[in-house]
This record gives sequence, C-alpha cells and structure tokens, in this order.
Amino acid sequence: MTNDKPLAFRTRGLSKVYGEGATAVHALRGVDLEIPKGELIVLLGPSGSGKSTLLNILGGIDRASSGAAFFEGDDLCAMSDRRLTQYRRRHVGFVFQFYNLMPSLTAAENVELVAEIAETPMKAIDALDMVGLKDRAHHFPSELSGGEQQRVAIARAIAKRPSVLFCDEPTGALDIKTGVGVLKALQTLNRSIGATTLIITHAAATAAIADRVLHLADGALRKVEVNAVKKSPEDLVW
Repeated sequence: MTNDKPLAFRTRGLSKVYGEGATAVHALRGVDLEIPKGELIVLLGPSGSGKSTLLNILGGIDRASSGAAFFEGDDLCAMSDRRLTQYRRRHVGFVFQFYNLMPSLTAAENVELVAEIAETPMKAIDALDMVGLKDRAHHFPSELSGGEQQRVAIARAIAKRPSVLFCDEPTGALDIKTGVGVLKALQTLNRSIGATTLIITHAAATAAIADRVLHLADGALRKVEVNAVKKSPEDLVW
C-alpha cells in the first residue's frame, strides 16, 4: 500500500503476542500499513481481530512484541517510556466507549483537566463549542445525556490540540440516533482541526464516513478500502 500524502503512521511487521507457548495469543500478526496525515480512518473487524491492540500501540499505551510503528518518522517501538509519555502528552487524544468523566466536576471542569498536561491547551469553552455543548458547560455529567457526555469526552480529548485522535468504540454505549450525533462531531472535528482520526467500531455502516477503512481479522490486516466519496453520518443506513 503506497500513498503520495505525508504519513502520520507507518508500520512494518507489527506483531503483538500475549503469553507464551501453547497458550500464547497472537493479537497482531505482522501488520504493514500506512495512514496519511489528516485522514479519518475506520477500523473494522470482529472482537479479537486486533483493532484495539493496534490502536493502543499507535497511541503509545502498549508495546509491540516485534516490528516497527513510525509516527512521522519516529519509531514508537524504540522509544523509552519517558518518550512515549511525551508523545502521548503532546500528540495524542483518546476517546473511549465509556466517557470516564469526573462526576463531581462540570463539563467545563472535566475539559479543563487536560490543561494540566497540555502545552498549549484550548479554552474549555471553545472545545465544548466545537462539539455543540457551549450552553451545557456548567452542567454536571449526571445532568447530561449519554451522547452529551461522550461529546464532553471528545472536547476533553481535542482541548490539548492533538495531532492524532484515537476513538475506541465511541458509539458502542449509545443508541443509533445519539451515535450519529457523536460521529458527526468526530467527522466535523477531523475536517476543522485536521487531526488524523482513527475510529474502532463493530458497525460496518460507519465505514462510509471514512477516508480509508482498515479491515482486520485474526490479528492481520485483510483489506484496505479508500472511499472516493464519503457520507455524512446522518446518511448512513444501519
């Protein structure tokens, strides 16, 4: 797979094995891929296909057993723990299936938490405005819907101005209508802030919003699809 765009990520022979001997689990099996900067990428595959393992290695929160994973030319696999921490702090935003908001803090205060580790953070109110929640800034998580809580989590992730945004099943705990709103926010942010965005999902319909779709199965990259035309989340057929 080759691209003429600058690359955010490139992996070669990326493998991850948990355990040893007969009980060893091969989560990734020699994955070679290229992810251009600024694209919205959807990772599809059944449970156990290696999606989350791949995301965690690219996000600097897990290490490969072998192979290489380059972020803008720097091999994440060769970095010390300290350099990986700096990489996550400077470049990476995470959004997970469960929102992980502090219940005793308002939406704005939850977003402001990122200011403690970010070099040039966005104002919390500006980040919330980008996900359509400026008017909910002073509400507590218990006063927000599931979709609103997830959008606060997205605002928290983007407030550090990340180069890359990793989303692991961001709509997994939501109904279809609410999930569409979250996907719309992610697609809009990808276009407006230019962060390379990777979304893990089991929902095959989501593939239509991506620039590029990575199909994983049994720890291997089986297929890469490039969408010549992308759909808006509200036009998806579930």
